Amino acid sequence: MSTYYAEEHEWITVEGDIAILGITKHAAEQLGEVVFIEQKEEGDEFAQGDEIGVIESVKAASEIYAPVDGEIVEVNETLADNPGALNESPEGDAWIYKIKLSDPSQLDGLMDLAAYKNLIG
Repeated sequence: MSTYYAEEHEWITVEGDIAILGITKHAAEQLGEVVFIEQKEEGDEFAQGDEIGVIESVKAASEIYAPVDGEIVEVNETLADNPGALNESPEGDAWIYKIKLSDPSQLDGLMDLAAYKNLIG
């Protein structure tokens, strides 16, 4: 499994042609207490850069952007009832989607952990 990071603070962990997508710990900390998440549905297709959800916190609303092209194959339904899980485990149990990659070569345009840490300082 390999994990990649996007400038918009999403992470994506890839195993074969399936990837798990979520927001980074840094993004969760910047948002503050998450109170609501709007998610797309299983079967929805999207292109790299498309808005694929919205996270609302007590501080702000923030869009989730697709770091790659793909199709949603599973939605983490527990976040609808417990959006605060994004604050507790943003890079673990509080993943947002499992997606089927359309173009794995797009991963080459994303960052590794060292580059992402450099981005956020």
